[in-house]
Amino acid sequence: MSGQSLLVPGELSPTRSVPGNIRRPEYVGKPAPTPYSGPEVQNAETIERMRIAGRIAARAMEEAAKLIAPGVTTDELDRVAHEFMCDHGAYPSTLGYRGFPKSLCSSVNEVICHGIPDSTVLQDGDIVNLDVTAYINGVHGDNNATYLCGNVDEESKLLVERTRESLNRAIKSVRPGRQINIIGRVIESYAKRFGYGVVRDFTGHGINSSFHSGLIVPHYDSPHHTTLIQPGMTFTIEPMLTLGTHEYDMWDDGWTVVTKDRKRTAQFEHTLVVTANGAEILTLP
Repeated sequence: MSGQSLLVPGELSPTRSVPGNIRRPEYVGKPAPTPYSGPEVQNAETIERMRIAGRIAARAMEEAAKLIAPGVTTDELDRVAHEFMCDHGAYPSTLGYRGFPKSLCSSVNEVICHGIPDSTVLQDGDIVNLDVTAYINGVHGDNNATYLCGNVDEESKLLVERTRESLNRAIKSVRPGRQINIIGRVIESYAKRFGYGVVRDFTGHGINSSFHSGLIVPHYDSPHHTTLIQPGMTFTIEPMLTLGTHEYDMWDDGWTVVTKDRKRTAQFEHTLVVTANGAEILTLP
């Protein structure tokens, strides 16, 4: 693996503004969202709105990812995604969610998830995860992917490729009538082939008009998560695999989660709707 130094917090830029005509999620300006009490199964009209939100989130992530290169700051990636979502009438869901200060999460190298974009400069050989969620027409669309920055070592490349493959396999496992823990069983069995750690404490989640509905989608083989998958359910799958332990530390910012052994980690995510025969990806550009 690359011998680069470990990440340290950078400087935050001022909070980016969102045009006043763009609808905000109800949690903006509050310490926490109102708990979701609606159904996990969504109607056709809600699902169609989620397709729009998912498409905007996917395209915003793509636009930001085009800039990934040595010398670029993670704050600049945030700016591009923020402006794309606002230009398309969407609110960046992470901005103001439980006080999160930016419009995407940028998680570099040993950061598992929830990295805050700042003055950190990407280095040749880094891997960087972008996690982008868009809110429009009252619903959210959530996706993330891990990208290579410059000349990345083979071990890290394989981690990224295999994490993407674990998501693809998990999506194929979704079928009405199966328990939701089939998803984690498929991911963990694949990851174990390569000796990877599978993060347990951060999971996929139900998503609809609520950013996180309360439905938990574990990425490890959990006998306790036995919710039956039903047509019309909408949720994310977002496996986080590591080159070492699944255990983690959290920075003092209360958001940035890093592997306890500081080895590298990768993640991929899509928002899905369950169909009669499987799952449709809602976060395609």
